[in-house]
Amino acid sequence: MVRYNITGVERFILLGFSHLPQLRFSLICVFIFLYTCTLLGNSLIILLIIKDHRLHTPMYFFLANLSVLDLLSPSVTVPKMIKDLVCGRGNISFHGCFIQIFFLITFAGSECPLLSVMAFDRYVAICNPLHYRIIMSNKMCSWLTGGIWILGSFYSLLHTLLTKNIHFCGPFLINHVFCDVLPLFQLACSDITLNLALLYLSAFFNGMCNFSIILSSYSSIVTAIARIKSKEGRMKAFSTCSSHLMVVSVFYGTVMATYFSPVSSYSESRDRAAAVIYTSVTPALNPIIYSFRNNNVKKALKKLFRK
Repeated sequence: MVRYNITGVERFILLGFSHLPQLRFSLICVFIFLYTCTLLGNSLIILLIIKDHRLHTPMYFFLANLSVLDLLSPSVTVPKMIKDLVCGRGNISFHGCFIQIFFLITFAGSECPLLSVMAFDRYVAICNPLHYRIIMSNKMCSWLTGGIWILGSFYSLLHTLLTKNIHFCGPFLINHVFCDVLPLFQLACSDITLNLALLYLSAFFNGMCNFSIILSSYSSIVTAIARIKSKEGRMKAFSTCSSHLMVVSVFYGTVMATYFSPVSSYSESRDRAAAVIYTSVTPALNPIIYSFRNNNVKKALKKLFRK
């Protein structure tokens, strides 16, 4: 591909799934189905938590925030992906591309600390139940949630501004389904050392540090559960954590596959597949995981439908 340097970029062309024209109709149906499930499932979770007073606890407060993120994150990318598939081409303006990047990183960056806070909440509930209400007070939950959103926005602002200052090489073809920092790095004509340093630094602090908090929390939880003598008690304690563990595994598995590998080994097909999973599949699965594996949510759901 011939590359030439043009500093005044007006728009990018998203190649998306143009290499799979035979699957175009099937992909449209799949994405519409997944997005509909995402909207209905997460909206239902939020409604249940608001309506049922038994779910007015820190655990479900954080779950409601997760559902909000799972509503917003795919809304940044999936409708545009569907539109591009219907039209058969994907065009996005320069400013529209960076608006998409900002909100995408904000929501993904907020989900990492949110999952670690949810793990800490389970740690306090199981390992220190007598002081649970004191530690996880309404004020503390509000402060933690505010910090989560501020942290995600801060990381996103840094990445967006630094990426926007890159001089890009044409033709401006982004071999991806939406605008993201890694595909844009492939079009860079200027030095991106600072961008890469920030990418790996934020991946370490916002990714690995939060993942370490989750691992340490569950190490203590497993130790505490092992001390419970009755089998029924152990199963009950573990059931409150199993849904969260499944969500963490899917989220971190796809994010690590995308952002925790060297840019030199960047693969469009791998990154495209991982992006589809964490922007389309995971948000649709999360409500199903929590509703089918959580007795309190199932009871609230039955109560709502009886009314």
